[in-house]
Amino acid sequence: MARVCTVSGKKPHFGNNVSHANNKTRRRWQPNLQVCSFPSEILGKAVSLRLTANGIRTVEHNGGLDSWLLGTRDSRLSDKALKVKKLITRAQARAAK
Repeated sequence: MARVCTVSGKKPHFGNNVSHANNKTRRRWQPNLQVCSFPSEILGKAVSLRLTANGIRTVEHNGGLDSWLLGTRDSRLSDKALKVKKLITRAQARAAK
């Protein structure tokens, strides 16, 4: 499973550990990924996503999962987020009929 945030797209960064003797060894800085489930009012169930702490705050700031997904362009969303967005739009269309 890739260590990538579903919301922000943050990935691991790479660099060097540099010792006092100036020895350099490669290392990675991992994003702060959390598995978080958000309730979807339109779908009527919880949706689990793998997000950074910053991504969780972004979703909550935009009014929850449904409003964040519907307000975000498809090109900025991951594959899993796109699937959830399609489910939400289909459920909205069914409810409007």
